[in-house]
Amino acid sequence: MKKYMYCFLLFIATSIVCLIVGYAVTRYSLRQEQALPGTAVETETVNELENQVAVNQDEVKPILETGPEKEFYLVAESGFLLVFSKDQSTICLYTHIPVTDFPETERERLMEGIWFPTMMDVYHYLESYTS
Repeated sequence: MKKYMYCFLLFIATSIVCLIVGYAVTRYSLRQEQALPGTAVETETVNELENQVAVNQDEVKPILETGPEKEFYLVAESGFLLVFSKDQSTICLYTHIPVTDFPETERERLMEGIWFPTMMDVYHYLESYTS
């Protein structure tokens, strides 16, 4: 019985030493890297792009317009969700989200179609069921 107690205490002591050494190694090995001049990291905001204009400016149609005249229709077709504009013929967004990811009651609503006033409302609805 004493032999098992010594082995257990040795195991606990070794585990504690390993945890302390592991913490010390990871804590003191972190270092800050200096950014290269003229580069942008993903977390940085680049404001230079605000003044650039698209070449095909007439063909660019923003889908995030807000207002009472802009409505979006979320409907299930061929087992996946599509977002149509107010005219119900222009596809604004292919979601590639299968209808089977939703509960049965929501599937019935999606088969009929759900209206949303803004694209952000569509995103919030989809996020609430897919995340």
